[in-house]
Amino acid sequence: MSDSQDVAAKAVETAADSVNNWARAGRHAGIASAAIGVIAAGAAAGVAIERMTVGRGMRRRARLALDAQGPYGTLRGTPGAAVAEDGTKLYYEVDEPGEAPGKPAANGGKNARAAKNGKSGKGGKDGAGGTDTARSALDGQATQGVRKRLLAALGRRAVAPTVVFSHGYCLSQDSWHFQRAALRGIVRTVHWDQRSHGRSARGHGQIDGTDPVTIDLLGRDLKAVLDAAVPEGPIVLVGHSMGGMTVMALADQFPEYVAERVVGVALIGTSAGKLSEVAFGLPSMGVKAFHAVAPGLLKALGSQSDIVERGRRATADLFAGLIKRYSFGTPEDVDSGIARFAERLIEATPIDVVAEFYPAFAVHDKAEAVAAFDAKPALVLAGEKDLITPADHSRTIADLLPHADLLCVPGAGHLVMLERPELVNDQLVSLVERAGAAARGSRSARA
Repeated sequence: MSDSQDVAAKAVETAADSVNNWARAGRHAGIASAAIGVIAAGAAAGVAIERMTVGRGMRRRARLALDAQGPYGTLRGTPGAAVAEDGTKLYYEVDEPGEAPGKPAANGGKNARAAKNGKSGKGGKDGAGGTDTARSALDGQATQGVRKRLLAALGRRAVAPTVVFSHGYCLSQDSWHFQRAALRGIVRTVHWDQRSHGRSARGHGQIDGTDPVTIDLLGRDLKAVLDAAVPEGPIVLVGHSMGGMTVMALADQFPEYVAERVVGVALIGTSAGKLSEVAFGLPSMGVKAFHAVAPGLLKALGSQSDIVERGRRATADLFAGLIKRYSFGTPEDVDSGIARFAERLIEATPIDVVAEFYPAFAVHDKAEAVAAFDAKPALVLAGEKDLITPADHSRTIADLLPHADLLCVPGAGHLVMLERPELVNDQLVSLVERAGAAARGSRSARA
């Protein structure tokens, strides 16, 4: 047997062990375990094929090169902290108008990122497999065109809105890298990390077990960030996935605030409810069983976090395949640096945090709250191949917001803002243009 065949055989054997572990952990779930196994086996097949042609050492060196030199997630702003109702510190950063576009700000935020990842945090000149694409997105003609267009549209900065970005489950504020680069220096933007994610602290209520995570709690967290970072002036809210649900929860609990302060909203790859019916690409007969067993299985895994985290590191290739499948609609076309960036974001979320948040999605229902944005400029955007929050959920939101712009992007997946950044940037600029006009009209009417 050749070395490549031996490596591939070992890969399949490792994947098989992983599938068996899933089955044993969910032995009472029956079909759900089998369904999970199908996905794991499919990812394992891709891993085995890759290992036949790429050695482990080479893959490891490639990852290190991408991690060290790719500029994704390196943009930093002025750091701040809001305090949630349970005392949890919520980290945010502000990019002010006039700051140099495309350059990391000189402050402790960058150092915090470097310390967390054990790396220098520096963007390389010739990044492996992704830097050229990133530089194009940061400094290319498309981004410059977006910037000029927005500057011309806003004109009078006194009424330009602050754009506040809320990220999704198992991500961080850095997932908005390309959107941050496009708007940087033109309008005021705020990027924050949801509790227990990114640089924010672990949720106090979750550590002591007194307060489970709910989408309503996240909505109140967002309100705390807005009070601290945007005490006055018009606001555009942008939310992806769980971040979009957070925005809906804000509207549900603080409708007067939304009516008075919010002049625009973007809901990207998100849902207003019925997430317990999402198939996640599983065989139809296994969906109900999966939803029944997943919370308990994740809770069990979360209770053994040290062991599970070691397992995640040991089976990094398998998880990389799963992350690509669920993050991108056309993973084969995604720049390798971006794909690795998505892996790093998700890998950084501890399994016990994954377990704490997951049950909240099953009971999420904010369809009625969406109406709070009906009279405002709105964008509803999704990837047509999104397996996490399917595009039909965005169409449902658009039905509730008949004046919103709806765009379902062909071929794109859940992380559409990373997979199709230029398109998303263009749509966000259009939204900010309209929101700025709405803010000026509102001010004129009050005058």
